[in-house]
Order: sequence, then C-alpha cells, then structure tokens
Amino acid sequence: MVAMQVRHAEALMSRHEDSPQPASLGLRACKGGAVAVGVAAGNDVPRVVLSTFLETHAEGERLSLEPYRAAFDMVHAADGGSLVDAAEVVATGRKRQEQLATASLQRIVRQMQGAGYRVVIGALLTNRAGWITDLLGYSLAWQEHVAVAETLAVREAIRHAFGLCELVLVEQDEKSLPATAAQAWGMTQAEIDARLKALGATVGRPWRKEQKLACLSAWLATQTQP
Repeated sequence: MVAMQVRHAEALMSRHEDSPQPASLGLRACKGGAVAVGVAAGNDVPRVVLSTFLETHAEGERLSLEPYRAAFDMVHAADGGSLVDAAEVVATGRKRQEQLATASLQRIVRQMQGAGYRVVIGALLTNRAGWITDLLGYSLAWQEHVAVAETLAVREAIRHAFGLCELVLVEQDEKSLPATAAQAWGMTQAEIDARLKALGATVGRPWRKEQKLACLSAWLATQTQP
C-alpha cells in the first residue's frame, strides 16, 4: 500500500520537471510549525537541498499559534470561561493550523520542484506521547501540559497537510532515531554526527539540533523508502 502511494505521489509531483530527483522531507514539530529539511540521496550520498520552516501559524494570530494556551487562559481566568467556549477556541485554532500547514507544505514542494527535486516522502519525528487522545482535557488539567498539547496539535496539522497533498508520510521515533540510523547504515554515532555537521555547512545557519534531527529523519527515509 505504501509503495503504491509513493508511486502515486511521484507521478503527481513530476508534471513538468525534466527528470526531477526524488527527495525526502524531514520534519521536527515545535510551537508554530516544524523545522523542515529536504534531503536527496542519489547514489547513497545525501545532499541537503532545503532547510526551512513549515508554518502552522500566521504572525500576530494567537489561535493558530497557541490554541491550547488560549483555552487554558480562558478556563482558568478569574471569571471562569466555559469548557464549551474553550473547545470552540481550540477547534478554530486547529482548523487554521491545518490550512496554514497545507499552504506551507505546498510552498515547500514547489520550491523543491523549482530546484529540480520532487518530494516523494515525508518523515515526521514523534515521541511517546501518542497515548494522549483528549488534548483539551489534558492541557486544561495542568499548565505544564499545554506545551505538549501544542506540539501534538502541530503534528496533527502536518499529517492533515500531507494527506491533502497526497504525499506519503512516515513517522519516526525521535529518541531511537540515531540508533536506528546507525544500525541501518553500519555507522557509529560519531560518524553520523560528523556527516550531519558537514551537511549543515552546505546550507548555512541555523543548523542546530532541530535541523540535524530533521535532516537525519529525511536521510533515513530517503534510503529506506519502499
């Protein structure tokens, strides 16, 4: 099924390019969007072809930036906002996040197409917070939960965007990613770190932990996709 989706995505994304090269897009979610790094790996040699930010919020627009913080502040205000109003706030914010994530992903895909690459697969970094299904209830229970809910909402917006764009999206556990990559390639962690540092030099700053992880996820997806 995944292999068929990849072939379908490749056909969609190569309408007018002359033999564009396949590439992967690694994503690490954070408040307001996700660090996004595009990687192509022709002949098993990875190349960073894009380092940018996939946005799920608009500047000055609080509900798309932090819907769960807005809901938390509403419910815990002195006058005690209702849960119904809080749920409406979150629904509005998350709908906007989905719209913005889709537009941003489309922009990134076009940008990579213009550079001669087609996105055939995305790799979204996740953690072990998938058990949280009621994000509103979780975020309202404790202030420290709000930031977790915001990141999980961004991931959901990214999943929605990939679905609308008919692009394959795989998920990789961030904590185990370095070990998984090392085992897959028969490389030490030091060798992988050195390679990531060298790849960063080709695209310039910022090239922090977030970009390196997104790059590693895309690199692994590029070499292990069906």
